[in-house]
Amino acid sequence: MYHDAVDLRDFYETQLGEIARRMLRRAIRSIWSDLRGQRVLGLGYATPYLRQFQPQAERVLAFMPASQGVLHWPPDGPGVTALVDEMELPLPDVSIDRVLLVHGIENAVYHRELLREIWRVLTGDGRLLVVAPNRRGIWARLDRTPLGWGRPYSQAQLSRLLRDNLFTPTRSARALYLPPTRSRALLRSAPALERMGNRFFPTFSGVVMLEAGKQLYAPTLQAARPRLRRALVVPFPRPARPLAGRG
Repeated sequence: MYHDAVDLRDFYETQLGEIARRMLRRAIRSIWSDLRGQRVLGLGYATPYLRQFQPQAERVLAFMPASQGVLHWPPDGPGVTALVDEMELPLPDVSIDRVLLVHGIENAVYHRELLREIWRVLTGDGRLLVVAPNRRGIWARLDRTPLGWGRPYSQAQLSRLLRDNLFTPTRSARALYLPPTRSRALLRSAPALERMGNRFFPTFSGVVMLEAGKQLYAPTLQAARPRLRRALVVPFPRPARPLAGRG
């Protein structure tokens, strides 16, 4: 079940949400440093991380699932958001160069259909970047933030999910080592905690991030063994023998 868009907006307007956005945005930028001329799609609730791509990208779109709701974005310009069925994206085949999936995979009910639809709209050399709560992190254990809802993933689980749906993982990253706290002292030390956690405690990050490309070859399917049909023999009743005539 997807988190409500209003709740997600309210979280990112808090001090903790603003710092979380800053840490994640920096990690996303480290993977996608140059998107000049690219067509970028944010799926789920990706608007807090899309503004950095607008000066470079040819086009930036933000699609929000119908069960989550939609909010206008950006607030200071023409809207680029749309309310969609995430399993039937209103886009032609091979039309998007980059897809950023945030607050999406952990809340999706039909993972296979969602990922196959993303595969359909990506170009041949397109890339998908998935941001998901880390199963071993503190953020996934507390439900007072959006990362505490839905299904968290380890990096191995996320990689397996992508490989099972025609994607090839290429790069990974981790982010958000700050605990979900309201302590001003800890919030001020977020950059130092990020550097320390990334170096010494990468397993306990708040999120795992995995970039993947399309597999352009069809998976080899094992041929089904032909089933032998057995004839069902139903004995036909014998006709009654005529009675012998008298005399």
